[in-house]
Amino acid sequence: MVAWGSNSRMSAQKKDAAHEELLSVLQTAKNRLEYLTPNDWILIVDRAKRTTFKKDDVLIHAGKQNKTVYLLVKGTGRVESAGKALIAKLDAGEVCGEMAFLENGVASASVISGGDLQVCAIEWSVLHDLFELYPHLGSRFYRSLAVNLSRRMRELIAARSTAKVSI
Repeated sequence: MVAWGSNSRMSAQKKDAAHEELLSVLQTAKNRLEYLTPNDWILIVDRAKRTTFKKDDVLIHAGKQNKTVYLLVKGTGRVESAGKALIAKLDAGEVCGEMAFLENGVASASVISGGDLQVCAIEWSVLHDLFELYPHLGSRFYRSLAVNLSRRMRELIAARSTAKVSI
């Protein structure tokens, strides 16, 4: 895991361009946090740690509580059960670690980097602080998570219903 985007020698113009590219990815992805406003995104991204994982690095360990929500910026990840079965693939703009955050519990699955993966990692405590300062941000964040989880459940149900089941 390596921090990125914090190079003090990077020009302000390059930092602004990188920031705009990051916001664009997070705001336009298929399974994005769709109810967040541009200002919400700025508040979240400004408080997140930008980190890079190498191929097969583990972001989240099943059964452990790491107290971080990850927003994938560039690259892919895979969600695996404790038995190493593939549950889902994650692309740029998607979120992981949100179920443990919602339940204030442990991760139900592991998330592994599919290659070089850039993320914005935001600690639970930072999110809670933001929600206290900006309650409407909290409402939009939680609504976005609820819609994403509902969408994922519907996709799993649809995939299972189209698969042939033998009894």
